Amino acid sequence: MSADHNIFVTEETVEGAADGPLADSTVAVKDNISTEGVRTTCGSEMLDDYVPPYDATVVEKLTEAGATIVGKANMDEFGMGSTTETSAFGPAENPAAPGRVPGGSSGGSAAAVAAGEADLALGSDTGGSIRNPAAFCGVVGIKPTYGLVSRYGLVAYANSLEQIGPLAPTVEEAAALLDVISGPDERDATTRDEGADSDYASAATGDVDGTTVGVPTELVEGADEGVRGRFEAALDDLESQGATVEEVSLPSVEHAVEAYYVIAMSEASSNLARFDGVRYGHSGGFDGNWNEAFSKAREEAFGEEVKRRILLGTYALSAGYHDKYYKQAQDARAWVKQDFDEAFESVDVLASPTMPTPPFEVGESLDDPLQMYLADANTVPANLADLPAISVPAGEVDGGPVGVQFVGPAFGEEEIIRVGSAVEQ
Repeated sequence: MSADHNIFVTEETVEGAADGPLADSTVAVKDNISTEGVRTTCGSEMLDDYVPPYDATVVEKLTEAGATIVGKANMDEFGMGSTTETSAFGPAENPAAPGRVPGGSSGGSAAAVAAGEADLALGSDTGGSIRNPAAFCGVVGIKPTYGLVSRYGLVAYANSLEQIGPLAPTVEEAAALLDVISGPDERDATTRDEGADSDYASAATGDVDGTTVGVPTELVEGADEGVRGRFEAALDDLESQGATVEEVSLPSVEHAVEAYYVIAMSEASSNLARFDGVRYGHSGGFDGNWNEAFSKAREEAFGEEVKRRILLGTYALSAGYHDKYYKQAQDARAWVKQDFDEAFESVDVLASPTMPTPPFEVGESLDDPLQMYLADANTVPANLADLPAISVPAGEVDGGPVGVQFVGPAFGEEEIIRVGSAVEQ
């Protein structure tokens, strides 16, 4: 564990190829992405000593591009949390705002970039887990369109929502890392041909002349006054560069958080059923009763937040409640998608504050999980609708970084990179 900010769960150097687009770059890899021969814990006691026998596709692509991997970054257990405080290895600290959380679940990845412990980092984003820590640590984070980046080798939390994506100090560097990891993979049937020959880095021109930016009123209303001030300043800046800003409405997003948590927890309860302590992971021992052994392994090795989500997800999928919860959540998801499609008929990108508040104080959200879930209101809609989104630093409020988020149409990575780079300049 890195004593410095508790950023890494495992510090290990994996050398990349001698040359390539990332030959001079160091990369921190979130600890739910498989690395052959290097411990991969998912921030959980369940996988405390698990060493994968293979590399995730994104890890193969990193090393082929010449990157040097410097360690596995701390994270909320199995990606469940918004602060990195649910990690079994203790919380990561926020190098950009001491005493505050770095966000989550990819908190270690964002902190590694903010602290200069790595040039770049990979995170995964199920409902904001790249954009939230990017905003809280004052770095850039991109959640790609669903299917742009292979999930082969990513330990699953909620398959239909999550994507691996880059964190970096600048939009252009994040885009260059996205160029390396995107594209189809025969080992992941959800990947698409888009991104195969991408050049996202060249889209970071900062040219927004003639671009229409839509502002969903529903995603600004809940934001803290200071955060809203930074967000409006960023919009004014875009207007001064020739962009047009107009209000739009996404009525469905008021139900996005509920729909997201029902779907994510349902998928988690199914995905995490494989951790029974028999094939890998923490063992519950065996004294003649397999059920006892399974439940002992899970009781001992899963943390509170993971247990909470497994229970809620199992309940939502249970026979009498499937239609009442899971089916309704899927209907709401379709409604969110439809709202976005309609909005993109008249605007190029949608903008909102990434997080409604500056970074939380350490310990603040653990007492109130619901408060933590509601903090995802601005980030989860993009995951429900499978759309690309970027968080770009937009200054500070009350001593903590603030991010502005841009969401684009499906496979519209160039658009969000272009607009994001204009804010940065």
